[in-house]
Amino acid sequence: MSTTTPRTEPTAPAAPATDAAGGSGRGAGVRRVRGLARANATLMTRNRLTLLYAVVLPVLPLVLLLTGPRGDVAVGAATVVTALMMTLLFPVYYNLLSQFVTRRDELVLKRLRTGETRDAEILVALALPGLVVAVTVSLVTVVVALALGAPAPVNPVLYAGAVLLGALMSVALAYWTAAWTRNAEAAQMTSLPVILLLVVGQVAVGFPDSVQRWTDWTPGAALTALVRIGWFGLDDGSTTPSLDLAATWSVGLQPVLVLVLWTAVGLDLARRSLRWEPQR
Repeated sequence: MSTTTPRTEPTAPAAPATDAAGGSGRGAGVRRVRGLARANATLMTRNRLTLLYAVVLPVLPLVLLLTGPRGDVAVGAATVVTALMMTLLFPVYYNLLSQFVTRRDELVLKRLRTGETRDAEILVALALPGLVVAVTVSLVTVVVALALGAPAPVNPVLYAGAVLLGALMSVALAYWTAAWTRNAEAAQMTSLPVILLLVVGQVAVGFPDSVQRWTDWTPGAALTALVRIGWFGLDDGSTTPSLDLAATWSVGLQPVLVLVLWTAVGLDLARRSLRWEPQR
């Protein structure tokens, strides 16, 4: 049975909190989030292995752009999709999962919750460094891909939406996974279902239509579709661009809704089951 530190609520409405500088409660909360996020980012940068798989690994797939003809759409789509998947998996999903579980085991989260810091502030501060890395790497991916001959995105907004929605979804799934991960070592196993959902969806482009009918509802397939549609104007499993800017909006609606659905489900499951103390 999970144990959760109870939160005591005031019996009467309290006046807005103020910090030492006379700021509002909201301003104090922003400062707390910023301070915690800065500390989390410092810990991330001090770990060379974390930096390796958070920053270096996601951009390595871009080397594949050098293997085919310059401007090859099929190679470009596969490369950018792989780079985005690794960006979401490592600096966002797995890094956040391992950080949360480790600090829960060390009772760091329990101590934070006994002070003024709210639960939402702790969760946002933990996720922020990975989100910043993901957005930065995604921007670098655009610059490097264009420099290596990839075509300019047909609909940059859809690509940006894939990055942002994918990052938020990865955060939600990380916290949900943390709810049933006993310790940091177990994260290597409990993360496999989410990794499988992303990987299977990515490779499902070449599956028969009868199989794609089901894999299209996985987050990996939705992310893959958004990149292929928004950047390269590719519809379904085609390798020849056929969508203009106007067409990408209608075709890209379904994968956007799939990502929103997965994000909402992940957040709801995490809210219901997240544990703040080690399982005994």
